[in-house]
Amino acid sequence: MKRKVIFLPGDGIGPEVSEAAQQVLTHVAKMVGLDVEVEEHPIGGRCIDLHGVPILERTVAACREADAVFLGAVGGPKWDRLPIEKRPEKGLLQLRRELEVFANLRPVRVYAALVDASPLKADRVRDVDLIIVRELTGGLYFGEPKAVHSKGRPRWAVDTMKYDEREIERIARTAFELARNRRKKVTSVDKANVLATSQLWRQVVEEVAQGYPEVQFEHMLVDNCAMQLIRNPQQFDVILTENMFGDILSDEAAMLTGSLGMLPSASLGKRTGLYEPVHGSAPDIAGQDRANPIAAIASVALMFRYSFQMEHAARAIERAIANVLRIGYRPADLASNGEHILGTRHFTRELLARLDHSDLVPPHEEDLGWRDHAYWLLESMHFESKEK
Repeated sequence: MKRKVIFLPGDGIGPEVSEAAQQVLTHVAKMVGLDVEVEEHPIGGRCIDLHGVPILERTVAACREADAVFLGAVGGPKWDRLPIEKRPEKGLLQLRRELEVFANLRPVRVYAALVDASPLKADRVRDVDLIIVRELTGGLYFGEPKAVHSKGRPRWAVDTMKYDEREIERIARTAFELARNRRKKVTSVDKANVLATSQLWRQVVEEVAQGYPEVQFEHMLVDNCAMQLIRNPQQFDVILTENMFGDILSDEAAMLTGSLGMLPSASLGKRTGLYEPVHGSAPDIAGQDRANPIAAIASVALMFRYSFQMEHAARAIERAIANVLRIGYRPADLASNGEHILGTRHFTRELLARLDHSDLVPPHEEDLGWRDHAYWLLESMHFESKEK
C-alpha cells in the first residue's frame, strides 16, 4: 500500500512537533508495511514571509490530492497587525473549507500517569475519556457578512452566525456514529435559550437522534457544559457542538489532561483528512526543544485510525505514549518536582523505542471491527437527505 501525506509545519513550535510526528509516521508505516510519501509545504506566517499569502493555491491542490494532511501550528505576534483577511489563520480556514472537513474530532483522554498533572483533583479526572465533535466549516468563523467599520464614530463590527439543517444533520450523524461504538451517549451543546441557530440545531439533532435509539441523548446549554466539564467530566462520552463553542470547550477540556499539548485532532469530511495538535504556535518557546510533541504524535495515531483504517497501528502509538509517561518521562509543560523532563526530540526518541518493543501485530478480530467502524463513519459523512 502507498499513501501520500502533506506536512504543513507552520509557525512557532509547529516545525518541531511536525518533525516528531513525521518520525513516528514513517517509523510505524515501515513496521506495518505501508509505503508513505511525505511532502512539505509552507503555511501561515512562514508562507506570508516567503510568498505574501498565508497559503498557496498549489499547496491547497496538493492537499486535495493527498491521502492525509498534517498541520503543525500557525500564527504569532509577528503577524497580528496584518488585516484579518491576510493573517496566518486565514490559511488554515481556507484549507478547512477547500478540503470540506466539516467534522473536527477532538479526543480528550486522561492518561493514568498524568492524573496528578491536571489542575483538577485526581478523583475528578481519573478515567476521563471523551470526544468533542465540533462542526468546523460553518457558524461565526465562516458566516457573511463579516466586517469592521472603523470610519466615523462609533466604530462597529459584524460577524454572522449561520447554519442550515444540512450542516447540522451531517455533523450530528457523525457524533451518533461515533457514540454507537463508544459508550453510547451524546451530549448536544448549544445556546437555544438565546440563539436562533441553536434552536434550529436542537430541532435537527433531535430528528437525527431518532435514528439511533440505542444511543442515550441529551441537550445541554454551553455555559452549563463549561461548568460540568470542571464539575464532573466523567459524565461525558461524545460532546456535539457548533464551531465556536467547540473551539472554546475543547481548550477547556484540554486542561483536564494537564496541558493543551495533549490534545490531538482529526478533521474529516468529503476530502482528505486533516490532522493537527489543538495547541497553538507558542512562539515564546519556539526553537528551544521544549515543545510537547504528544498531541502531534497522537494526531498521527488518528491518521492511521481514520485515513488509513489501521486501528492496530493507531493503538500501538497510543500505547507507546502511555508507556513513556508511565516510566516517568515528561515534556516540560507536564513535569512536577522530581519528574524527568525530556526535550521534544528526546521524548520522541523514547517513544520510538517503545514502539520497537510494543506488540504491533497484524489486525485481529477486534481491530477489524474498528476498521469497519472507521469506514462507516467516513461513509456517513457523504449522507444526503432524501428530502433534499
